[in-house]
Amino acid sequence: MAVRHRLIKVSPQTVWAVLTDGSRYAEWVVGTSASKPVRGQWPQVDSAIGYEVRVGPLRLSNETVVRHCEEGSELGLEARAGVLGTVRIAIRLLPWGRHCLVIADEHPLQGASGRLHNVGVEALIQLRHRAMLARLARVCEAQARAEQPEHLQGRREAAAHGGGGHA
Repeated sequence: MAVRHRLIKVSPQTVWAVLTDGSRYAEWVVGTSASKPVRGQWPQVDSAIGYEVRVGPLRLSNETVVRHCEEGSELGLEARAGVLGTVRIAIRLLPWGRHCLVIADEHPLQGASGRLHNVGVEALIQLRHRAMLARLARVCEAQARAEQPEHLQGRREAAAHGGGGHA
């Protein structure tokens, strides 16, 4: 079972807002080039997002279905991977001080991916999760910056560049 975590330096509410915006799925999920809600109201159970994976000139369309949702804290997804079958992806959010600890847990559920699952595949999933959580962190941190009032953005930028002191 591939379990990976990352501390994202925003509130759990900000992370949840990104996860529950079905149109932003391709921004943080590794391997997807486009996504859009296709069924139901994301992230309600049984709602789905269609996504596209591009491999060279090939474009493969699949979908991810919500199988479990606990508002603000857990999202359970079933991603279809064509002939490889399906995988279960559980994303859990834990408050960690002012920040959010995100735990991603993925493993094959049905089809060939379950039969082919081994230590090598597990290592690839770990690498994919590392990249996915890094992308999610970037998206969430950008979202948090965009939501800050302008006067706080200026102070943060000045502090980051060594300024911010008064004469």
